[in-house]
Amino acid sequence: MSSTEATVSKAEPATSLHREPSGGLRVALQATFRRDLTLLLRRRGEVLNPLVFFALVITLFPIGISPDPELLSTIAPGLLWVAALLAALLSLDSLFRGDYDDGSLEQLLLSPQPLAALALAKVAVHWLLTGLPLALMAPVLGIMLSLPAGSYLVLSLSLALGSASLSLIGAIGAALTVGLARGGVLLSLLVLPLYIPVLIFGAGAVQAAILGDSITAHLAILGALLAVALMLAPWAIAASLRISING
Repeated sequence: MSSTEATVSKAEPATSLHREPSGGLRVALQATFRRDLTLLLRRRGEVLNPLVFFALVITLFPIGISPDPELLSTIAPGLLWVAALLAALLSLDSLFRGDYDDGSLEQLLLSPQPLAALALAKVAVHWLLTGLPLALMAPVLGIMLSLPAGSYLVLSLSLALGSASLSLIGAIGAALTVGLARGGVLLSLLVLPLYIPVLIFGAGAVQAAILGDSITAHLAILGALLAVALMLAPWAIAASLRISING
């Protein structure tokens, strides 16, 4: 073998090693997303519990308050949003709990890939199986609350945007309490105050649609809140996980 061929053969592994990190991150994100999606689909109870809770709350309110359509349509935006918020909160405690119990979370911390990116993949699965189904289910339940037909699309869109922010913010609290034996109550106390802006503008968008006012400002603020959460929450989740695991 000539010296030139030897030089080329030695350079090829170095080039492949140089290209590995970008591909490695993509593969790691796909693997994390696929793994969490598969595990949650196997534990269908965890996926169905928030949806069943959401449906039960909305079903019981007309029975407990009044079947008057005017009264129900007045309280419908806030009621739907509060019920969806609490339903999403139900599944947050298990977001990192399973990985903590079986040691997978420690492997994520030792991974050469950014922990913030891997945490974002896990949050995306949570939103896909919790927040998005709630957004799609809400208009059906809105019929029971005499919600005007013109507000259904706004309700779904606001819940889709808002629930993504709720998942990102809630994941910070879930990461902080993952090492605690009974962290569900503490998780609620941590994240509920941070949910208030999303709740205000989400319910406000539906109320504006009912009254015929412009919904642009409310949806724009929900989008801005989601953008800020996407920029900051993954790093906060990663830091919280390190605190919980390493102390």
